[in-house]
Amino acid sequence: MIIAANLKTNLTREKTNKYISEVESFLREKNISEEVLVFPATSSLIAHSGAVTIGAQNAYPTIKGAFTGEIGYEQLEEFGIKTILIGHSERRHVIGETQEELVKKFDFYKELGFKIVYCVGEPLEVREAGFENMMEYISKQYEGIDTSYENLIIAYEPVWAIGTGLTPTSEDIVAIHGELKKKSLAPLLYGGSVKVTNAKEVLALEGIDGVLVGSAALYAEHFCTMCEYAQSLNK
Repeated sequence: MIIAANLKTNLTREKTNKYISEVESFLREKNISEEVLVFPATSSLIAHSGAVTIGAQNAYPTIKGAFTGEIGYEQLEEFGIKTILIGHSERRHVIGETQEELVKKFDFYKELGFKIVYCVGEPLEVREAGFENMMEYISKQYEGIDTSYENLIIAYEPVWAIGTGLTPTSEDIVAIHGELKKKSLAPLLYGGSVKVTNAKEVLALEGIDGVLVGSAALYAEHFCTMCEYAQSLNK
C-alpha cells in the first residue's frame, strides 16, 4: 500500500527534517515495508535517502527559466527528487490551474520519468447533483492524462471533505473507487479528511491502495500510526 503525507504550506525546514527523521526511525523500528511518500513545502525540500520518498507538491513544467515564484526540474534535481503531486484540488480551485495546464505539467514530468501522484475529485455542489454528474465531472479531469503511465498513482479526493472532518460513507468510497478503477490500472489512493481515527477503516475498504493525508499527517506520530495500519492490513 501507499501512504502519502501532503504537508502543504506547513513546517519549517528544521521541523520537516525532524519529521522525516521521526518517520524513518519508526519505519525501521516496526519493519514497515509499505511505500511512504512525504511532500514537504517547497522551501523545506531536502535530499534524502531512506524508506521515505520525498516529493514536490508542485513544480513548473520547465528545466529552468524566467518563471518568477516557480521552481523547475533543475531545482528538484538538486535534491534528487523524482516524485511530484499534480492536480491537487487546492491547485485547481484555489490557485486556478486549468486542465490544460495540468496536462502540460503531467506530460513534462512524465517525459522525465517522475513518479506522479495525480489528484481528481469533486466539489460539494457536483456531488449533490448525483452520482452520474459527479462521475462525468471527475472523468473530465482524466482528459489528456496518460492513465497507462507506469509511474502513475491516482488520488481521489472529494474536495468538500478536505480539512472539514467530513468523509463520504464507506459505501460511497467503494462505489467511486470501483468506477475509477475502470479508468486506470494505476494504484488508487483515497484522500479527504483521512485521520488516525478513520485511516484503518478506510485502508481496509475494497479498491483502496493507500491514502493521501493532509492536515492529519502534520503529526508525525499520527502519520506513523497510519503507516502501521497499512502494514497490518497487508493488502
